Amino acid sequence: MKILQLCLKPPVPAKDGGCIAMDNITQGLLEAGHKVKILTIFTHKHDFEVEAMSAEYIEQTGIEGVFIDTRLNAVDAFSSILTSDSYNISRFFSTDFDIRLAKLLRKESFDIVHLESLFMTTYLATIRRLSKAPVVLRAHNVEHIIWEKTAIGTSGFFKRLYVKYLYRKLREYEVSMLNEVSAIAAISDDDHDRMKLLNVKKPIRTIPFGVDLMKYPHQPIQSAEVALFHLGAMDWGPNTEGVKWFLQSIWPEISTRFPALKLYLAGRNMPEEFKSLKLPNVEVIGEVENAIEFMQSKAIMIVPLLSASGVRVKIMEGLALGRAVVATPLAAEGLGCTHAEQLLIAENLSDWTNAISTVIENEELRNSLSLKGREHVRLNFDIRSVTTKLLQFYKEIRRS
Repeated sequence: MKILQLCLKPPVPAKDGGCIAMDNITQGLLEAGHKVKILTIFTHKHDFEVEAMSAEYIEQTGIEGVFIDTRLNAVDAFSSILTSDSYNISRFFSTDFDIRLAKLLRKESFDIVHLESLFMTTYLATIRRLSKAPVVLRAHNVEHIIWEKTAIGTSGFFKRLYVKYLYRKLREYEVSMLNEVSAIAAISDDDHDRMKLLNVKKPIRTIPFGVDLMKYPHQPIQSAEVALFHLGAMDWGPNTEGVKWFLQSIWPEISTRFPALKLYLAGRNMPEEFKSLKLPNVEVIGEVENAIEFMQSKAIMIVPLLSASGVRVKIMEGLALGRAVVATPLAAEGLGCTHAEQLLIAENLSDWTNAISTVIENEELRNSLSLKGREHVRLNFDIRSVTTKLLQFYKEIRRS
């Protein structure tokens, strides 16, 4: 098959979980013998770094990028109220990208058009006009859920009012688009069920995030520093919210109980409020050069996520590398893990304190979590079996 993959940011280099998720689909399809063409947006946050792409990758994918300025703009935000558009979505529409897409579709035919995230559905009208290929939406999240939680936590009357408005418009748009695409590849069973509750009529199939374990060499957890770490893109609201909550609500008790325990905070675009922290034993690193080496050097990953949906790619990577993971129920969603088997699930202060205390004091548990977590990834999220599921879904949609 010949697949057109439309991305909201360049899959390479792998700067965050979204990039990794998109690139894994690309690599899985290529390895299975299919042709992939990538057309991607790039922005101030996610540049088009040709020097980070191999010559083979460029040749195989024919990757092209079109710059879009997605930064918040007060005039455009106000205009979206007057036009009743979803500003969250309209920021990702570009006439330049639309023209390049139209030119491509006039020149080449594709068997599938694969949209990476809801934000790329803004080009659906152009795709429908110029291509007969089924359009499959790869839903990385149920996007409006993130904004619903954001609205609840927003302070300030007028700001909260506007965020609620953004949530409502995004929800309307998302429900509409889920019924406009040909099919949806949900990233977890939980998101699959959420979409069904939205009365989505189009075919939905759970296609989990795939992992190539060859890229995640296993090193015994015994060789790692017994320390906590968080790794994630810190320009993503739910990550910032979760880390802030952990530092305010959980860390004081943990650091009192374990005065020598260190916490490492890593991730690109680290906000100044974290960089300026002066908390004992909290080391704010920011962006790391090699995420795998960083994770291998520490024993215990924390994922204190309070909002969002989908599957947390960084947890999957942590499990693949044999790290002991402590996560909120929401963060562990979609992984199919059992508490105290593949990871530890903690919700409130008592849960987190007990979980971290146990995993620090119990070396046998750390070793068990390390081995069982990696095995769980091997059995359930192998990139080749995930790609097979996706290709079967493509074939079913093309026949329907």
